Amino acid sequence: MNLSGTICINGQGHLEIGKCDVVELAKTYGTPLYVLDEDGIRQKCREYLDAFRSYYPRYKVLYAGKAFSTMAIFRLVEQEGLGIDVVSGGELYTALAANFSPKNIYFHGNNKSMEELNFALSAGVGQIVVDNPYELETLAQLVEGRKKRVDILLRLTPGIETHTHHYIQTGQLDSKFGISLAGGAALAAVKQALKYRRLKLRGIHCHIGSQVHNSESFALAARRMVEFLAQIREETGRQLPELNLGGGLGIAYAKEDNPEPIALYIRRITEAVKAACSEEDINLPTLVVEPGRSLVGEAGVAIYRVGAIKEIEGIRIYVSVDGGMADNPRPALYDAKYKAILANKAARSPVQKYTIAGKCCESGDILIKDAHLPPVEAGDLIAVPSSGAYQYAMASNYNRLPRPAVVMASQGRAEVIIRRETYNDLVRYDRIPSSWGEKESLSLVM
Repeated sequence: MNLSGTICINGQGHLEIGKCDVVELAKTYGTPLYVLDEDGIRQKCREYLDAFRSYYPRYKVLYAGKAFSTMAIFRLVEQEGLGIDVVSGGELYTALAANFSPKNIYFHGNNKSMEELNFALSAGVGQIVVDNPYELETLAQLVEGRKKRVDILLRLTPGIETHTHHYIQTGQLDSKFGISLAGGAALAAVKQALKYRRLKLRGIHCHIGSQVHNSESFALAARRMVEFLAQIREETGRQLPELNLGGGLGIAYAKEDNPEPIALYIRRITEAVKAACSEEDINLPTLVVEPGRSLVGEAGVAIYRVGAIKEIEGIRIYVSVDGGMADNPRPALYDAKYKAILANKAARSPVQKYTIAGKCCESGDILIKDAHLPPVEAGDLIAVPSSGAYQYAMASNYNRLPRPAVVMASQGRAEVIIRRETYNDLVRYDRIPSSWGEKESLSLVM
């Protein structure tokens, strides 16, 4: 099994992340546990920047915070020279709490509230990516009394369907996101945006989907967006200086996954932009990309402890673990595929197929349907690689399960970046109506 970054099998036959033995991490921090390979994330950040340095003159790389939004991750990507994009007031608050520079933050979202927009304006967010005409008008009204102009981009849908699950396609015509290039809606929005004296339209944005494995769709989107930049110049006399192509590059979850390397993806989209700009006779814009999954996904490993094992003769063997769809809803949401390792028996050969089941009271709480593993026993540690993106970010307290701890590992050192939730955390916002009368609460010690 191919492992990324500093994730490997050590001399004891245990899985190791950042020179930390996963068996020891589980003893220290408990399970379920999410472990992030710090050096692996830094390496991916540098691959993006190095590729752009090789292929394109003006660029920005933004981390898509929705993949995994924590203060530590935001601080790390800023150290590596990246900006970030956020999609909610909560993500923006997290970034500001980490002391991330507001001018390097882009604010996305298809239905930003007035409170969120005012928050972004007060914080001095660098760019607001406007998703629809309603938001454009609302934002124009909010900034009218302010002295400073606000930089914006318009999010467009280029009409491209990617080869991925339909839940994570976002660039096709029928999408809740963005303003369609078809039918003149996008051009009308551009002309309207240029009329507002307190809004400064700097460019256009698109995002065609997530977990895309090849650059063909990205290159097609790039060409269409450059053609639209040329149309804007022809219709308005303005050449917008920025083109944001979003994110979406996939990672390897299962054996059959074969995503393009970052450098190849960047080379192909920059070639597409340069060729299209040459054909349309326009200047090269600043090119922006927004990777999320491809920065943190393969650097994360989820660790679970095996409990009950149930064999149904001639059908399957269920291995139940102490996590599941509460911390990783992706398999239940869109049949996401994963592979697994026995962290405490990582050097042993697989001999049997197992179905890895979560502990939630749902028949659909199945993490992996056919995991090839060495003989599994109660107490073993199941490690699920490629768990760094869109798992903890979508975790819930379903069945009142506390969310796991997250640790960052590097050079034999592990530090908690999100503490494990407690039962007390689960009830801290609960209230019993006062009209029901008084009853002494139990004082529980767990």
